[in-house]
Amino acid sequence: MSTGNKTTNMAAFKARLKEFEELLNTEVIDLKKLRKLCFNGCPESGYSVRAVCWKLLLEYLPVEKSEWKNHLTKQRSLYKQFVDELIVKPGANAPEGNNTDVTMADHPLNPSPNSEWAAYFRDNEMLLQIDKDCRRLCPDLFFFQRATDYPCTEIVTADFRVETLRKRVEQTVLQSATVSSNRLGITGMVTRPRKSSHEYAVLPDGQEAHWEVLERILFLFSKLNPGLGYVQGMNEIVGPIYYTFATDPNEDCREHAEEDAFFCFTGLMSEIKDNFMKSLDDSHLYGIGNMMTQLTKMVESKDPALGHRMEEVDLKPQYYAFRWLTLLMSQEFPLPDVLRIWDSLFSDENRFSFLIHIACAMLILIRKELFESDFPCCMKLVQNYPYMTVDIQTVLKKAVEIMR
Repeated sequence: MSTGNKTTNMAAFKARLKEFEELLNTEVIDLKKLRKLCFNGCPESGYSVRAVCWKLLLEYLPVEKSEWKNHLTKQRSLYKQFVDELIVKPGANAPEGNNTDVTMADHPLNPSPNSEWAAYFRDNEMLLQIDKDCRRLCPDLFFFQRATDYPCTEIVTADFRVETLRKRVEQTVLQSATVSSNRLGITGMVTRPRKSSHEYAVLPDGQEAHWEVLERILFLFSKLNPGLGYVQGMNEIVGPIYYTFATDPNEDCREHAEEDAFFCFTGLMSEIKDNFMKSLDDSHLYGIGNMMTQLTKMVESKDPALGHRMEEVDLKPQYYAFRWLTLLMSQEFPLPDVLRIWDSLFSDENRFSFLIHIACAMLILIRKELFESDFPCCMKLVQNYPYMTVDIQTVLKKAVEIMR
């Protein structure tokens, strides 16, 4: 790139960053203007732009800036209460604790479904899946394996003997995995006895890895939302949110990344929870079934020849778009690209309408390969999208063209 182009790009970047700073410094944030700015991407800078914007777009922060401090204090305190009531106190009275009531009214062998022990064991089954998913999140990115600078002190403090979620998993009968595929197309688990718990690297006592923070967030979410619980793939949704907050230049944002990510994730899940309900998979009116139907119709409308080709080779959206749409493209692109995509998704007033436009654009941009390939090659192409050759900005630009 020539010096002139670099200078021009830098000037444009500074001008764009100034627009964000001026808007975020107003007493009442204009959400319409914010959506317009964020739709084209939040600038990467030393100023905490994306984290603040996402909190506003996901309706975690109020638009009145004067209310931010009190609101954050209240919500963060509420989260600590959740941790205390659902993890710390139960952990202090775990099977290895000294305060276990051995009467039949509250005994591990109590057959009553209302027994606290019965609930404890059910939670362990759910926790096993959460643990597996969080440990393997973004394996190419070392961030989630690193120790957080802000662990949960109530849990990791040496003189506060609490059974952590990680220890609950270690004390439960663990399973190893062979390759399978679940409804999202994510590598799943076919269970058989594990040889050793040492297959997973863990940090010393007193430290917590970032993946353990995510494990706690998802465990609390599932406990507080029993109607939905934990569904495999939720780790792919909370991961980028937490990463954005935990790597923010602002220290307060990093320190409280866990609490803020929990509430932003909860708000986002309230919008997309239908996509995680298996009962709606085949619906053409609701949930992920409806979104896949919309995608099929959009491809047929925007590129009839491509639509016909996909029907000809029997390339159904269930084979690839299920994962694309349910996980908001989080498994199709590297994390930096995912963050850029989510800038647009969160700022779309009709979300997640733009997500379908992105999926349509992705197909149109590889139409040549789809016409030249047979079914197995087409499947491989859409299930392993060639992001190395199809730039994310090109995808988003094409999606905007389709939308217009």
